[in-house]
Amino acid sequence: MNKVVARFVDGRLLKGVTGDFFPAKPFFHIDVVDSPPGAEAITVRTAELKAVFFVKDFQGNPMYVERQEFDPSRPPVGRAIRVVFEDGEVLVGTTTGYQPGRPGFFVEPADPGSNNERCYVITAAAREIKFL
Repeated sequence: MNKVVARFVDGRLLKGVTGDFFPAKPFFHIDVVDSPPGAEAITVRTAELKAVFFVKDFQGNPMYVERQEFDPSRPPVGRAIRVVFEDGEVLVGTTTGYQPGRPGFFVEPADPGSNNERCYVITAAAREIKFL
């Protein structure tokens, strides 16, 4: 099971765990954190999302300011990329799977201190995607 935060293009978000997220599938299920025992998983349609963040923990550190650059002492693995979402959020990291025309791709954040382990970006929710 993976801890995820699903961020929708309309601003909503769901926090929970999933065991059936696959990039090629049009939907997956999230068992929402803090839902009552026996509650059914929520079906999430990938087309409604901005991104799926695979996180270390659900709280994170709201005071932490994530760096948007790479540590020069740790060369990045993969291609450095900058994603600007339609809502203005910026994500800088590395990818091995971005190709124009694909519905999405994974990014590992540039900042090793990020609460995000990786992120699946929905290409349609990005205003700009640029290799660095």
